[in-house]
Amino acid sequence: MGSPRVVIIGAGIVGANLADELTARGWDRITVVDQGPLPLTGGSTSHAPGLVFQTNASKTMTEFARYTVEKFVGMDVDGEWCFSQLGGLEVATTPERLADLHRKQGWATSWGIEGSVLDPQECVQLHPLVDENQILGGLYVPTDGLAKASRAVVALARRSEARGAVFRGLTKVTGIEQCSGRVTGVDTTNGVIPADIVVSCAGFWGPDIGAMVGMNVPLLPLAHQYAKTDQIPELVGRNSELAEAGFPILRHQDHDLYYREHGDRLGIGTYAHRPMPVSLRDLEESDAVSASDMPSMLPFTGEDFAPSWEQSKRLLPGLESAKIDTGFNGVFSFTPDGGPLIGESTDVAGFWIAEAVWVTHSAGVARAVAQLLVDGRSEIELHGCDVHRFEEIQLAPDYVSETSQQNFVEIYDVLHPLQPRVSPRDLRVSPFHARQRELGAFFLESGGWERPHWFEANAGLLDDLPEEWTPPARDAWSAKFHSPIAAVEAWRTRTSVAMYDMTPLKRLEISGRSASSLLERLTTGKMDKSIGSVTYTLALDRAGGVRSDLTVTRLSADTFQVGANGNLDLDYFLRQAPGDGSVQIRDITGGTCCIGLWGPRARNLVQALSSDGFSNESFKYFRSKNVRIAGVPVTAMRLSYVGELGWELYTSADNGLRLWDVLWQEGQQYGVIAAGRAAFNSLRIEKGYRAWGTDMTTEHNPYEAGLGFAVRPQKGEFVGRTALEGVSDATVARRLVCLRVDDGRSVVLGQEPVFLDGRPVGYVTSAAFGHTVGAPIAYAWLPATAAPGTPVEIQYFDRRVAATVVAEPMVDPEMRRIKA
Repeated sequence: MGSPRVVIIGAGIVGANLADELTARGWDRITVVDQGPLPLTGGSTSHAPGLVFQTNASKTMTEFARYTVEKFVGMDVDGEWCFSQLGGLEVATTPERLADLHRKQGWATSWGIEGSVLDPQECVQLHPLVDENQILGGLYVPTDGLAKASRAVVALARRSEARGAVFRGLTKVTGIEQCSGRVTGVDTTNGVIPADIVVSCAGFWGPDIGAMVGMNVPLLPLAHQYAKTDQIPELVGRNSELAEAGFPILRHQDHDLYYREHGDRLGIGTYAHRPMPVSLRDLEESDAVSASDMPSMLPFTGEDFAPSWEQSKRLLPGLESAKIDTGFNGVFSFTPDGGPLIGESTDVAGFWIAEAVWVTHSAGVARAVAQLLVDGRSEIELHGCDVHRFEEIQLAPDYVSETSQQNFVEIYDVLHPLQPRVSPRDLRVSPFHARQRELGAFFLESGGWERPHWFEANAGLLDDLPEEWTPPARDAWSAKFHSPIAAVEAWRTRTSVAMYDMTPLKRLEISGRSASSLLERLTTGKMDKSIGSVTYTLALDRAGGVRSDLTVTRLSADTFQVGANGNLDLDYFLRQAPGDGSVQIRDITGGTCCIGLWGPRARNLVQALSSDGFSNESFKYFRSKNVRIAGVPVTAMRLSYVGELGWELYTSADNGLRLWDVLWQEGQQYGVIAAGRAAFNSLRIEKGYRAWGTDMTTEHNPYEAGLGFAVRPQKGEFVGRTALEGVSDATVARRLVCLRVDDGRSVVLGQEPVFLDGRPVGYVTSAAFGHTVGAPIAYAWLPATAAPGTPVEIQYFDRRVAATVVAEPMVDPEMRRIKA
């Protein structure tokens, strides 16, 4: 029978890499088609300048780039290089940028990339064209460099063809054939190509290909300017025609610029110009897809480039006597959050995409997709790349266009981890939004939802805050998008009662005669429990990696409510559901709402409004009941993500405002306040509760993540069970551990490297000031030998902060408060 028949649409750097990765794994029925001529098809690869800077805030994106470097370094075409490891230099001309380069050097260290921040003299020694007087320093990564994308495509195609792959140029895809919900072939201008799997690597043409199967590909083609100078005297004689470049690739991010050599000329790329969206219809109507034209290379607009040219001459004085010789506006792909798009169609099995991938990450993405196809999972976690990560509102064309253009504008900006999106806003609001605005909520946005971070109405309580709860002043960076009001909200949650808006958390209803068996198969916990039971459980992949953590509530014999982490969980359950109609899965988030009512006085408040029992005896921890609160029908679940007595109170969206109002009015006698995400995050970290996607992913198993208690192997088979055989808390080599910062004031924010005995051994995941314990705390991945009491250091920008591994949880380890 052989391997599946795979058709890859797009013979650029991603498609060629994927063909290479699949054939290297023994798949030999691979056809790569492209509407353009081979090997330069006219897509983004054809004109990509090829600068590969590996360091990224995302561990996944850094891993993609590192693999791309490792793979391309070992490739050549007839003795000519595919990757020149010149190093990468990013220079700072402002103190803010220099500080950010120290932060980026921390990312590099966290993800295992060597890099160092240099003084101006050291920078100029590496790149003599730079004016030492213009810069304050630079980040140098010696393994960065220059990829010759067009040459790499030739090398990859030759290697793939030697293993049986076929490349067809000048073959335009006109449709995707399917039968019974599966792909069966690809229609082209040269006939039908049978296929069991189709992968679109069509780049900025991706939305058109996706539309052929009804798949929404949230991608915007944008033009990006690139120019070449005439001859630069300082470069004459330095580089042979074969070498092309000798200095490190260079970025001047304070003015959205980058540079590379082309022999004795200099290439200049800029993001400083206005966003230039490109219409695929216009490209098609221009009849640019031919053997001679490059549809991705649009005419150069010199007026847009003029400010960048002036800034370039300031940084590189040797350009004063130079002129721009050639230039073009090259089309690249941008997405709403800047990440690539990887995944399989929900509706048409076997149709995959790998889009919005730049040369820097091309080999890494291709390897991940090949692993998904061949092995069923990627060794690198992909939740930030999965095309199904977006909510429905984020797929609207206007949203995709505006946010993608915003990402273009901000691509080199210094962005804080909490940086709020300016626009579009107020897309999704809970029924409590009007009341929250009245209370002076400071909103951040996630998934289109407005989420209160703190409430200015609580500022007056700062004068009442006990001294032991008063946090120290923060440095300027950790103080951004933060308020000391968070301390008040944490204090009142711990000592009185607070209302939290939990509406944005994804809620799924899974029902039907096979609902219980589906959940048993897909989760680590026992699901066949009594009606009203609430279970904290995990969804694993088949290698035992944590793909999500969930709360599952049995509402009736055949109906469960699942508290999930996002759209990826919905996509997973829909794919795994039997096709016989015995399970129905609905996203009920938008039609419902939730108030987290937590604190030692929560019972007094809710009981005053209900004739239903809320005593410890009648309403036990991790149980659910249908109740009425001031007449409002509510599904009350006794659980708490902040570690205090209380309930999650769910009702329909039309009843939400009344529920808020009655709780607020009655709660005044109990000192109720509204509280936001800043306090919430601090409290949950103190309690040791994990956040999936931040603290653990598919790269971690439950025992490493400290979640082994949620695994019930004795219940029988479930996804991932076999992979965990023999694994336990005692066998793992790394753990997620809790750190307390020794100085009591340095608040780290996440992704910083952690040093043990002077060596980098891990990185921070979640972090916050622990208002209850009066110290900054963080969770970090460290070797399992780092037991409580172990001293470590966290690199925060350009300094080391002493911290100590401590036993967790730091608050209420006996669970007395939450079970009171």
